[in-house]
Amino acid sequence: MKKIAIVTGGSRGIGAAIAKLLAKSGVDVCLSYQSDVQSAGAVVETCKALGVRALAFKADVASAGDVQSLFQYCDQQLGAANILINNAGIVGEASDLVDLKPDVLERVFAVNLYGAVYCCQEAIKRMAKSRGGNGGSIVNISSMAAKFGSPNEYIHYAASKGALDSLTIGLAKEVGPEGIRVNAVHSGTADTDIHERTGNPGRPAMVASINPLGRVARPEEIAEATVWLALDKSSYTNGAIMPVTGGM
Repeated sequence: MKKIAIVTGGSRGIGAAIAKLLAKSGVDVCLSYQSDVQSAGAVVETCKALGVRALAFKADVASAGDVQSLFQYCDQQLGAANILINNAGIVGEASDLVDLKPDVLERVFAVNLYGAVYCCQEAIKRMAKSRGGNGGSIVNISSMAAKFGSPNEYIHYAASKGALDSLTIGLAKEVGPEGIRVNAVHSGTADTDIHERTGNPGRPAMVASINPLGRVARPEEIAEATVWLALDKSSYTNGAIMPVTGGM
């Protein structure tokens, strides 16, 4: 069965690394992006150069309508997705909880949790055996913050990822009989521009100073674990939350 993957937030960082590694593994890729059309196009061209079909679609995963349009576009251009990588995510502004702005809280949960739920709903409609599908695989990109809580900085972000972990465990049990595996990766801090873009550029260096391996992750290292969970080599792995944190 031909593998077709939707990777949300696939234009930069970990999402881009996942899309490229899936393409290297022979998987057709439809990636979503919110605003950076140039970066999305570059990832698509890299994937195509690896011999697969690839395309990008502008979508805000916090919008159920955008998510429906994303999946419909993939249906029309590539076929029904049988792999979903819920990678799109934001950290929001660093803040103590007491000073957290309501709009930041709402946006973080809208993207990190609601967006994943909307995408899972659309994926299940296409993958579930009871709905005419052939099964599939869902991988949620979570964070070690879900375990540690990120006090004084990102409790709101950590809470959204903790909810994503609960979604992973519950959904794995719910749709396993439908031939759909659901797993997650607890990503450690990675060498991407997400912290610079959100006003906390020194955080990767701080994490590197206390990490047992003495550095943060390369996006490709998170991608390797994600793609293993997405593909058939992990065929008996379901409901797992894999830490890729350098031993934090």
